[in-house]
Amino acid sequence: MEGKKNLLSYDGYKKLEDELHYLKVKGRKEAAQKIKEAREQGDLSENAEYTAAREAQAEMESRIVEIENILKDAVIADENTENSEVIRFGCTVTFEDMDTKKTYQYRLVGSSEADLINGKLSYESPLGQRLNGAKVGQIITLDTPKGTKNYKITDLSYKTSDSANS
Repeated sequence: MEGKKNLLSYDGYKKLEDELHYLKVKGRKEAAQKIKEAREQGDLSENAEYTAAREAQAEMESRIVEIENILKDAVIADENTENSEVIRFGCTVTFEDMDTKKTYQYRLVGSSEADLINGKLSYESPLGQRLNGAKVGQIITLDTPKGTKNYKITDLSYKTSDSANS
């Protein structure tokens, strides 16, 4: 059975590759050194530094496996859609809450890249799905736990930089 494909931007793919390389090359050496130093302190059964170093190493190895799995099933999205009038993966979209008049700006990215604080919204999220395929000037409706929200799309761009922030 084929696994779920991870749609990533080129920037997102490259960041994961860089993180994986760092963890495998430097991270593992640093973790081994911390364990070695903690071992030298004596009795391992009562050595909190040794326990913490082993736990940190386990977390790092878990992250390595996670990144390898993401990259193994990764598909780099084609973001070459400049001058497109339709919102889709890779674009930066600006929209306004029709009730509060608050403006939001997000870049639509893959779920493993999503980071709302840094302006990256998963295209698979409920909001991302509603935005996908819409056009500037269009009003989209989203059902939320606090009721129905209406958003008016005010702008979109297909900049390839990784700097969409709200």
